Amino acid sequence: MKNLFKKTGWFYLPSSILGWVVFLVYVAVNVQFFIAIDRNSHSASDTLIHFFVYFMALSTLYFWIAGNTSGKPNHTATQ
Repeated sequence: MKNLFKKTGWFYLPSSILGWVVFLVYVAVNVQFFIAIDRNSHSASDTLIHFFVYFMALSTLYFWIAGNTSGKPNHTATQ
């Protein structure tokens, strides 16, 4: 599979059209979760506490996809 993401520091940036689609879906789903949680919350801390669980789950999935579809460095042992 071709490289969808490029690792820059701790983050993965999209480097192809499919990578951008994955990133935009990640952002859109996070925004939708935030809006849905905020609609039923009573305070800012209530919103953030409940949103954190969904944000971390989606971020883990995003970083797993990005990490597995980014260019891997060739670590060959030299003897």
